[in-house]
Amino acid sequence: MTNTYDLIIIGGGPAGLSAGIYGGRAKLKTLIINKGAVGGLVNTTREIVNYPGYGEISGSALMLDFKKHAENFGVEFMRDQVVNADFTQENKVIQTKKGKEFMAKAVIIACGSEPRLLNIPGEKRLQGSGVAYCATCDAEFFEGEDVVVIGSGDQAIEEGMYITKFAKKVTVIVLHDQGILDCNKISAERAFHHEKMEFIWNSTVEEVLGEESVKGVRIKNLKTGSSSVLECQGVFFFVGMVPSTQYLKESGLEMDRRGYIPVNDLMETNLEGVYAVGDNRVKYLRQVVSAAGDGATAAVAAERYIEELNAFQTDIANCDKKVLLVFFNASNNESLEFTSLMEELQQEHHEDYKIVKVDLATKRNLAEKYEIKAVPAVVVLDKGKKIKDLEYSMDKAELKSQII
Repeated sequence: MTNTYDLIIIGGGPAGLSAGIYGGRAKLKTLIINKGAVGGLVNTTREIVNYPGYGEISGSALMLDFKKHAENFGVEFMRDQVVNADFTQENKVIQTKKGKEFMAKAVIIACGSEPRLLNIPGEKRLQGSGVAYCATCDAEFFEGEDVVVIGSGDQAIEEGMYITKFAKKVTVIVLHDQGILDCNKISAERAFHHEKMEFIWNSTVEEVLGEESVKGVRIKNLKTGSSSVLECQGVFFFVGMVPSTQYLKESGLEMDRRGYIPVNDLMETNLEGVYAVGDNRVKYLRQVVSAAGDGATAAVAAERYIEELNAFQTDIANCDKKVLLVFFNASNNESLEFTSLMEELQQEHHEDYKIVKVDLATKRNLAEKYEIKAVPAVVVLDKGKKIKDLEYSMDKAELKSQII
């Protein structure tokens, strides 16, 4: 059995939950599908001190507040994993690992991204207890302590320098020979001259040590094969992030070579009615506050898109008369005069025609659907199907001859 919703949100992190709050408040029938615990990666952050309105709160507690807020607006939650999706039709189809199928008028993709894991002993077990993946999120919790950074790309070196604002010492573990980093040259020079940064070359981390929190790392020298223990209280992994978008490969959605989804200012993807928010989209800042903003933007855009769909069905597709779809620009006098002229014509032929005015500023999707490049413009429809375009004219007789 297919379950039908106005809005389905894939992912229950801060972006998805924020979208849910806005969707629910707009009286949209909204479902959030999340494969794990609601909150996503934010749940691994011990303390958040830069989210507006919260002086200090754990990531899991903040996400619980988000979830309760969404539930108060009637948002439904389902713990399941989306394994397949078809977004190419007007009704978007989503299939889950548990064999369920859902249909929605609009979909917001908020499945986030995951740190690329080395899968070494202790890494997963100590996540949130000394093992971290975001300097902006967690660096301040290592005030006056020794920290190890794994990686040598732009992210690793730049984030490592940020950590030095708080840590006593930052030791970078590098796979390459001495002096060789994968980051840009400017960052490398700054790091080499930073008094708080040290480097261990030709090495990799074999294990993160500690029971309840990080106590150190076991390092292996790749040239000699020897192992040693370095004491530390924090380990930051910067070996890349992986967007959780693998299941979307056959959906028709555009993605870059890494799997991130490009969007515009409205969070719209290349597919009508499909939006991407948070860490799975191409973006600059990956923080809870920016993810929440993404979700709000996408939900408002989705609400307006759904309104257009509903209006189209009511006013156009189910109309027993032919429809004159008049596209206009409310800020243009010529456009307004033309619209008035079309209304006069419709009144003379009201038994055969119904006029539907479309403001280009608020009904962009309809304009794209009928390939309207400039306004004023008129499309003649019968049962929602395009019959013809009228040639623009301010001559009433000329327009009349085109519709009769």
